[in-house]
Amino acid sequence: MNHRKGFNKLNRNASHRRALIRNMATVLFKHERIETTKAKALEVRRHAEKMITRAKEDSVHNRRIIGAKIKDEAILAKLFTDIGPRMKERKGGYTRVLKLGFRAGDAAEMVVLELVDYKLEDGKKDSKKTEKAEKADKAKKADEKAKTKTKAKDKADPSSKTRATAKAKPKAKAEEKAAE
Repeated sequence: MNHRKGFNKLNRNASHRRALIRNMATVLFKHERIETTKAKALEVRRHAEKMITRAKEDSVHNRRIIGAKIKDEAILAKLFTDIGPRMKERKGGYTRVLKLGFRAGDAAEMVVLELVDYKLEDGKKDSKKTEKAEKADKAKKADEKAKTKTKAKDKADPSSKTRATAKAKPKAKAEEKAAE
């Protein structure tokens, strides 16, 4: 049991630990979902939930306190204008931890830390397939445009010769002479 232990030091000195938690909280508010180890997620969750509680009431005092931890102005604004009001009716428990399994390299337990009202995009794999299909369509259209441009250019300028026409004309002349 972890009673009366305070907090997890995460095997880092104080300044490194503070920077890690600030950065992970900022990224959590930016993307509303992060994948990390269980120990880090539990520590970040403690700080993030306190920040969200402060962000529910938009005041200069609260903005300054949270601004001391989150240095990115855009993320700070998002926290107070978007995330805080969304969580207004909740008493607590703004985040959830979902287990993913163990990391291959060192067998660390991996989890997803996300905001409770986060909606996972349903067609993520489908969107990748559609992107590939769109790229293929664009490539086909570009090829067709290039072919039509060369055909139009050949029709407009009959003096232009390609390799195929340059080889075919002497053969045609030889055949005409033989026919006479």
